[in-house]
Amino acid sequence: MKFKTRYRFWHVLLGFTCFAIIAAIIYYITKNSSSDTEPIKANAKTEQLPGSSLMAPLGFIYFVVFFYFTLNYYYNLITANKRLFSYIKISGLIILASFLYNSILYTWLPGALINQYRSLWHMFYKMVGNMTPMLLFSYLFAYVTVLREALKQKRILEAQKLLLEAQISQANFNFLKSQINPHFLHNTLNFLYAKSLPFSSELSEGILTLSDIMRYALSQGNQKDGKALLKDEIEHVHNVIRINQLRYNNQLKVNVEMTGTVNGAMIIPFVLITLVENAFKHGDLKNQDYPIVIKVNIRDSQLYFSCRNKKRAGPKQLSTGIGLENIKKRLDLAYGNNYKFIVKDEPEFYTTELTIDKL
Repeated sequence: MKFKTRYRFWHVLLGFTCFAIIAAIIYYITKNSSSDTEPIKANAKTEQLPGSSLMAPLGFIYFVVFFYFTLNYYYNLITANKRLFSYIKISGLIILASFLYNSILYTWLPGALINQYRSLWHMFYKMVGNMTPMLLFSYLFAYVTVLREALKQKRILEAQKLLLEAQISQANFNFLKSQINPHFLHNTLNFLYAKSLPFSSELSEGILTLSDIMRYALSQGNQKDGKALLKDEIEHVHNVIRINQLRYNNQLKVNVEMTGTVNGAMIIPFVLITLVENAFKHGDLKNQDYPIVIKVNIRDSQLYFSCRNKKRAGPKQLSTGIGLENIKKRLDLAYGNNYKFIVKDEPEFYTTELTIDKL
């Protein structure tokens, strides 16, 4: 068990100092009131034992150290959900350490002890009785602290959950609000495709491919779980490649390596498409020696995807990075800690790697 210091020494020191001051005030008030009502007795000489002058400071230090250790040990035991035997063991060790400390005082400085004892066994018997309520107080104080921290953590988690639900609701609202324009664009593309057929087969093919991608985007927006078939995502990655090949008269150098079986695997849509589109936007793809390399490997329920391209020379296109940031947020929401997204921005090459452990 890793020991955690929940209560700092100066916290315990300050707390016990305040308690000692209040106790001293109450003691002197009650003493003065009782002395007024009791008859005056003759002063008797009392024998001064060795260490009498050290009783107050040593007693103060003892209680501060005692509560410092008991509070922290009980706090650690409670947070670690230890069994009863652990509490008995710690309590026994604390009593034993206190007994050894008081035995030294009993032998060398008997006057420093708050109570006077007839023997060591008498001292041990009295100590167990006196320390039991002190140990119980330390346990209850530590337990209340753990309970307060648990309630605080619960409130934080509930607030985070409400915030996440609000963000999801806002995202759904924004999506519904933006549905009109994509549907209009999709219908317009179908119209342009029909009109372009008699004039250019390449133009009509490009419009039809873009229309397919738009239909894919609209259909996935209506899915409750927000995921699409991986085979559909890969199919539209090929559509993005096809559109760019038409744009550059089939001069782009692209290598696609597929391994594994897709089956019915699901993925959040437009993640792979966005990464490939980003490579076409910023890469030099006409160099035969440095083609864009797209790798997709599926093994069981794990997906590995990478896209590597040579950077385009000359002025860079302005990029806000919103696309990649959006991908990271969506991956966090969908997969939590079950994915790795790596971006390698080298002087001449740009690589993105995505590994999803559980599709």
